[in-house]
Amino acid sequence: MKIILPVAGKGTRLRPHTFSKPKSLVRVAGKTVLQHVLDGLKPLKAEEYIFIVDENGHIIEKYVEERYPELKAYYVEQKEQLGPAHAVSLASEHISEGDDLLIVFNDTLFVTDLSRIPFLCEGLDGLIYSKEVEDPKRFGVNVVKNGIITEMVEKPDTFVSNLAQVGMYYLKDGLLFMKYLKQSIESGLRTKGEFYLPAAFELMIKDGYKFGAPEIEEWLDCGKPDTLLKTNRYLLERAPSNHKCIEGCVIIPPVSIHPRAEVSHAVIGPYVSVAEDCRISDCIIKDSVISAGAVLQNVILEDSIIGDSAELYGQSQRLNIGDNSILDFTPYRK
Repeated sequence: MKIILPVAGKGTRLRPHTFSKPKSLVRVAGKTVLQHVLDGLKPLKAEEYIFIVDENGHIIEKYVEERYPELKAYYVEQKEQLGPAHAVSLASEHISEGDDLLIVFNDTLFVTDLSRIPFLCEGLDGLIYSKEVEDPKRFGVNVVKNGIITEMVEKPDTFVSNLAQVGMYYLKDGLLFMKYLKQSIESGLRTKGEFYLPAAFELMIKDGYKFGAPEIEEWLDCGKPDTLLKTNRYLLERAPSNHKCIEGCVIIPPVSIHPRAEVSHAVIGPYVSVAEDCRISDCIIKDSVISAGAVLQNVILEDSIIGDSAELYGQSQRLNIGDNSILDFTPYRK
């Protein structure tokens, strides 16, 4: 199996955190989003990983090389932002005859058993992982009859189905899919100005290929501050405790505190993740994500996201501040 990971999105909804790093390196529940994805894919023992990156691809490449040196990885730059299908098509030079293929978009995290792929795909040509949603207008959706997808619609203006595509696709014949993807792009099959994967899948369905739409257990959004915090809560509730007792502190689980973080005279939790090299003192923090190298002194925080190497002193707030920021609310004294 080969795995394609498109990570070229700008993450505008997560600014200011994505001004200085790719959105896949934003942290949640003690890990980056990309780390959650890669750890979830490990059991598949994929032959190759193909990352579709933008001009900041060197940041992704360095991150993967440092933390996953065992991965055989390639990096392909998407120089024009022409949509998800265009991004995936750039991996075609790395797909060969006989390759099966898994495509995973990492805007969101998934909870599902990927080891069941062979069973779920019996008698089918691929799988379009799905989840029922309340507002299907925001997504590509599958119309299913007798367990087989009969139609796919990208961001429908009128209701056709509430079974949304979650951004994970399995193809038994990866090379065949790349040919259909190329055909859909060359035919100019755009939706709202961009190329989307359903156009290629619809061409295949018309030619008799069959796809299933297995539902995942959970679909965790990391694309906006409020949903990132919600995902942080969900993951912390289900993760094994990874913090130790800290003298002079009150720790209210669930929390994730990196061993290299320095925490003193603080109340931490519930639902707080603290990354490496943070320094926190005289604080009360709950329901927040504190990123690497942040310095917090004498603050009360709730529902907050603090970026890498940000510094915050002095006062109770609700904040969403980006990397390398310095906020000092200490009263001015001559």
